Amino acid sequence: MPNPFTHLDDQGRARMVDVGDKAVSKREAIAEGFMVVQASTLAAIIDKKIPKGEVLSVARVAGIMAAKKCGELIPLCHPLAVESVEVTFELPEMSRGSTTARIRIESTARITAKTGVEMEALTAVSIAALTIYDMCKSLDKTMVIEGIVLLSKQKS
Repeated sequence: MPNPFTHLDDQGRARMVDVGDKAVSKREAIAEGFMVVQASTLAAIIDKKIPKGEVLSVARVAGIMAAKKCGELIPLCHPLAVESVEVTFELPEMSRGSTTARIRIESTARITAKTGVEMEALTAVSIAALTIYDMCKSLDKTMVIEGIVLLSKQKS
């Protein structure tokens, strides 16, 4: 009886899935995640007062670069020639008395291939968040990365 877990061979060892016989299709995946930062950290990001530089620009590029390297980072992930990766940030409106803020990070990855691009979208969000963390850690020791999730994936 064939093993129902496609990343395992008949002996239960990890393997890369063979997608050779699958049809090529257009694929898109969207992921999101959040950075919880102090209100003062958000203000410093917006005002471009972070000593390491312009946080969101660097985090955007880091996320895009990470999506392109996903096959090198995740052992059983296929190396894909990603056609498009977008990383965007949604900054919250701060209400009076707020001490923390949630920065929303979203990534959309697109490809025409035999396998999906969801790991690339998730990796882009993860690395963008880690870049924000790295660039702001000297100012904010309470930052939290949370809620990284795949919002959608589709093929046509």
